[in-house]
Formats: sequence, C-alpha cells, structure tokens
Amino acid sequence: MKYLLPGAVLILMLSIGMSLKFREIVANWRRLTWINWIRLLLATFLVPPLIALGLGQLLPLSLATTAGLFLIAVAPGAPLLTRNIAKQGFDMQMAASYQVWSALMIPIMIPLLVALAGKLYQRDIWIPPHRLLAVICEQQFLPLLAGIALMHFAPALSTRVQHTLNILGNLVLTVALIALLWKMGPALKESSPWLFVAVPALAVGCIAVSRMLLTYDTPGVQTLVICNVNRHVGLALLLSGQYLRTNNSGALPSVACYALAAPLIMGLYARFARRHDTATSVTL
Repeated sequence: MKYLLPGAVLILMLSIGMSLKFREIVANWRRLTWINWIRLLLATFLVPPLIALGLGQLLPLSLATTAGLFLIAVAPGAPLLTRNIAKQGFDMQMAASYQVWSALMIPIMIPLLVALAGKLYQRDIWIPPHRLLAVICEQQFLPLLAGIALMHFAPALSTRVQHTLNILGNLVLTVALIALLWKMGPALKESSPWLFVAVPALAVGCIAVSRMLLTYDTPGVQTLVICNVNRHVGLALLLSGQYLRTNNSGALPSVACYALAAPLIMGLYARFARRHDTATSVTL
C-alpha cells in the first residue's frame, strides 16, 4: 500500500498531463469571478469539514472514525478523476483547473483547518505546510508537468503511450484498492454500522453544498460539483498515519469506505446532471 497508491497517482497524472493544455487551465481560472472563487473556497475547504464534524456529533461514531471523516473532508482534489470526467461528458480542462487550484490551496488550508479542529478536542496538531507542498509536488505537479513536457517535445510517442498509461494507472489503482480492503477487512468488520451511513452522507453533503453555493451561471458548474465529491484519499491516508494521535485503526476504515462510496455517488450524480442539462436544453 505504501507504493501502490502513489504509483497509481503518478502514472495517471503523467497520462493526464499528456492531454492537458495549460492555457485552457489558466483561461478557466479567469472565467471565474471573485464571488465564484469565494463560493468555491467555501464549498471545497470550509463546509465539508463542518459536515464531517457534525456527523460525528449526530451519529454514535468514535473519535477516530470522526477524525477519518474529517481528514477526507479537508483533503480535496484527488488526481484520479480527471480523465473519467471527460468520458462522462464533463469538462476535463475545468476538472484539471479545479484540481491544480485545490492542490495549491492544500498547504494553506489543511494546516489551519486541522489545527482548529484539534483545539475543539483539546489537542495540538500542526501539519507543516512545506511537507504538504512536497507531497503535492511529488505526486501531482511533477508528473503532470512531465506529461505536458512529453506531449510538447515528443507528441507522437506521447499519443501512442497515453492510452496504455491510463489503463496501467487504473489497473494499479484497482489493485491498491483491493489491497486496502484486504488490509482493512478486520477493522471494517469491527466498525460501527453508522460508519456506512456517515460516509455516503459526507459525499452527498459535498454535492449539496456545491449545488447551493454554485449557481448554474458558474462556468463549468456541473464539473466543479462532481469534482468536489472526489476527496484526496491518498493524502487523507498519509495524514492519518503521520499526524493523528488517536486509534489509527479507527480512522483508516473511514478513509477506505469513502474511497469506495465516492465513485458510486459521483456516477449517480453524473447521470442526474446529464439528464438535467438535457432537459434544460430541450426547454430552452
């Protein structure tokens, strides 16, 4: 598990970089007004952690389980969705723009949010921003830039290997998730049944808050909504293992369950969004 998830991320980010256009990413940033940015910041970083903490208060969850939900909630921008966005008819370039922006914000927002949450439980937890920046650069920015550079300097080779890399990355990711489930099997059996209520509730909450804060006039709104559900499971696992001062076996099942539930909920929302957009276009 130590190398499977980072390996899958690296391969997929390299493949994604081969199909991205940096000018379009910057153009998508410019399309959003300052009000859009404030609402996106709230929907991405501030409200989901409140939902996770609220679920911990409403449901009979252990402190470790709540901590796992919280770490998922503060870690957005998973790099494993961007290509699937394009396959489902959403804007891949907008998804990449969101992913790069959220990755840049992670070293700023996560230390502050985790420190504030720690104070609520009389704990001092500080995550050095430079360590988060190093993880983001290693797992996302460097392979992404490498993919962009390969497409620029060797377009024929990049075009040939791009599909293969995507298949390989998804295969490694599947193996990593199976290994994670196998490792978490005993812990999942001992987890509270309420965990399987809290996890989809958090995912649905991410969708709901995005839809409330982002209007249909927001550029790429449906893409942004579905991207917001896709929290960074790998980063949450890393933070859980290195910085939690609680029973780690209770936090990991929360992260593992979200890794399985989020794609299902994103798929359901994608169908709803396509039907809604089709109905709207027909009405117009």
